[in-house]
Amino acid sequence: MDERVRFVARLLEGEKMTALCREFAISRKTGYKIFDRYKESGLEALTDRSRRPWRYGNQLPQQVEAAILNLKREKPYWGARKIRERLLRRFSCEVKVPARSTIHALLDRHGLVQRQGRKRNPAQGTPLSLGQKPNELWCTDYKGEFRLGNKKYCYPLTVTDHASRFLLLCEALESTCESLAFTAFQRLFQERGLPGSMRSDNGVPFASPNSLFNLSKLSVWWLRLGITIERIQPGHPQQNGRHERMHLTLKTETTRPAGMNSLQQQSKFDDFLEEFNNERPHQALDMKCPAEVYTPATRPYRGLPELDYPFHDSTIHVTNCGRICLHRKKINLSTVFAGQAVGIKEVEEGIWLVSFMDYDLGHIDLEEKTLQPLDNPFGPKVLPM
Repeated sequence: MDERVRFVARLLEGEKMTALCREFAISRKTGYKIFDRYKESGLEALTDRSRRPWRYGNQLPQQVEAAILNLKREKPYWGARKIRERLLRRFSCEVKVPARSTIHALLDRHGLVQRQGRKRNPAQGTPLSLGQKPNELWCTDYKGEFRLGNKKYCYPLTVTDHASRFLLLCEALESTCESLAFTAFQRLFQERGLPGSMRSDNGVPFASPNSLFNLSKLSVWWLRLGITIERIQPGHPQQNGRHERMHLTLKTETTRPAGMNSLQQQSKFDDFLEEFNNERPHQALDMKCPAEVYTPATRPYRGLPELDYPFHDSTIHVTNCGRICLHRKKINLSTVFAGQAVGIKEVEEGIWLVSFMDYDLGHIDLEEKTLQPLDNPFGPKVLPM
């Protein structure tokens, strides 16, 4: 208020509106508004005015609000739906009964609703296989990002064969987005065939923290190809130690200094891959080079096989928004399954089992329109289609 009083006082002393508004850092519109308010109501008009509305369009009648709160205290386990039904019977046509959402909001404002914390899916590792033969287990990760000479970031995507240490892929990517990873892995599978398992950490795009079983579209694609998913435990990079050790050598020999751009950096990676596989002896391989131990994969990449569910009642395709439609009801599954076919089978009246490939995902309650997930089925003993 003091600022407004000084502003008006100096106007009354004859100072110009434009200069004063510039000094007080306000617009001329605001300045004239303050001055007009003073001329209408004097100094009282310069006090801070309440911004509370004069009336609330959706405010409940006091009688209805009291009835809701009293009923909730009498029946603490009743929700908004049951309370509204009781009000409809009590007031009949005398008073307009508010909507269920309005009743819930009122109860929430008075602290009568138990808030549930957001459901989270903490990342967990899976059992890890030994990968003793070439192509039984491939390991993948992004080596930590670094700046190129042109100040842009580079995200190297790498893949190694666990048994032979053979470096299968070292791709200079501009980000960790899923589409770039898809392209890189598809090219790798076309050139090298398919592994039995793929081991990664729990970061994107290999996993998704908010999806069902922490799956991502990339890992779902691997499953469709008959590749078992393995994930290390969070905070335990030693579970992918062979791959991490390769990253240390890669960083030393290809990023100090880094290339001027992604093409120059990729050339450095290609030279490193050739030397690492064909020239560098490895102590754990009895001083053999990885190329002397690695053998080509026997499973070729031929695209995605068709999904069939002969032991289920029907096959449903997941929508682009991650839902399945069953008896005209929409149930959220997960967007990572968008476009995929799942099998459904009624196990009890109104209870349906949902399966993806050979994996049972969970049960659908049609009345509640929810999916209750089963235990995570994605371990190292996954059988390919």
